[in-house]
Amino acid sequence: MFLTTSLSVFCVCLATAMAKPQAVTCGSAIKLMNNAHKIRLHSHDVKYGSGSGQQSVTGTTGKEDVNSHWTIKGPEDKSYCKRGEPIECGQKIRLEHLTTHRNLHSHHFSSPLTNSQEVSAFGDGGSGDSGDVWAVMCEGDYWVRDDNMQLKHVDTGAFLAASGQTFGRPINGQMEIIGSTRPDGSTKWRTQEGVYVHPNTDFDPKRKYGSHDEL
Repeated sequence: MFLTTSLSVFCVCLATAMAKPQAVTCGSAIKLMNNAHKIRLHSHDVKYGSGSGQQSVTGTTGKEDVNSHWTIKGPEDKSYCKRGEPIECGQKIRLEHLTTHRNLHSHHFSSPLTNSQEVSAFGDGGSGDSGDVWAVMCEGDYWVRDDNMQLKHVDTGAFLAASGQTFGRPINGQMEIIGSTRPDGSTKWRTQEGVYVHPNTDFDPKRKYGSHDEL
């Protein structure tokens, strides 16, 4: 009787643990897909020909492109989040482009196709300015994988969005990414492929990033 009861409790606990939604964590390198247009947030070492002239941020339909990975880190160089720590709804973060080490950024420059607010990749070696900080807007306590979420730019209040307009050469077919003042379907994103760091992993940022003590 005792053995049967113990096994039943164990099975219930295991099923609960397996069914628990997985939170997105600090230090994870993720891809984000736009709900309305089914494109992944993307960047590359191609500068805008107008506006700020900074590194362009676009949307691509390709699933395998390494240039669509973004690393989640804290809002400032001296205010890092612990690797493996679940990201809370409302938390301020930065997203660092994995291959160019520039941060997802926005500011009051006009975007090239729709004259909306420009979104770019900015900084050097992962260090930029306050225009790199975004607030995670989601329902519940934590940002959960595969759930809808929005990124609200802290400096300007704009939401990360896809405009629906596509570029010609040299980034033919890629979609314009903008800051939108109105939250709608084009401002909703979901996590896709990525390398997700499990919670409760000890992390020494100086050991991994040398002089940079942030994620």
